[in-house]
Amino acid sequence: MGRIVLLLCFIVSACISSWVAPSDLSYMVVRSGEYSLVTYQRISDSTSPIHIYIEGDGASFDSRGRPSSDPTPTGTFVRDLVARDPSPNVVYLARPCQYIMSRTCRQSDWTDGRFSHQIIDSMADAVSAIAQNRPVVLIGYSGGAMISGLIINNYPSINVQKWITIAGVLRHSDWTEYFGDMPLLRSMDMNELPKIPQVHYIAYGDQVVPNHLSRKWVSPQTPEMITNATHTYFPNLNIEF
Repeated sequence: MGRIVLLLCFIVSACISSWVAPSDLSYMVVRSGEYSLVTYQRISDSTSPIHIYIEGDGASFDSRGRPSSDPTPTGTFVRDLVARDPSPNVVYLARPCQYIMSRTCRQSDWTDGRFSHQIIDSMADAVSAIAQNRPVVLIGYSGGAMISGLIINNYPSINVQKWITIAGVLRHSDWTEYFGDMPLLRSMDMNELPKIPQVHYIAYGDQVVPNHLSRKWVSPQTPEMITNATHTYFPNLNIEF
């Protein structure tokens, strides 16, 4: 794995938006491979697992379906989940080119190559640097579910004890085919689920990741259906760690 440098940032860039982190969450930038990845971290117990939440695809495309110039998420759903997690060790991990546009960022990093080897390598390096050989629970939202699953499948040296997905895309070839979108030709796909304890939460009203695809992907398991929920709104979500 590549060289990782953790930088504590005392002034949060305006690109982080108006979201205000709880005082016990520290804003840090993880330099991983060619990218600088935004994180919020609270790690206070050296003996407990670390809950690492991986952000979704963000604003990959504009309202007309054109690739965006900045994939930074417009919502705060995942960061809010992190803020509410009472665990002693909890981390929010953004995706490459979100919040910080590294010089090496290319449009394909958040479009057809969002799950490329290079992207997965960078995310895995970041998870490994944060974990420091401690046990991890990976929580992936939307496209972050693919990222987390590919990390588990391709980096067995990272001690992931449990995998949790929320409104997760778990096989992008099925997903793009269903919507008639261009395939993600520069991306790895997940042809089998990780063989570790896992739970998958889906939203009854999800129009982005249809329920029938979620059921197909996790079969023979049964996903946890959250009623009165949409892709970005989970009012009754109680994550089982």
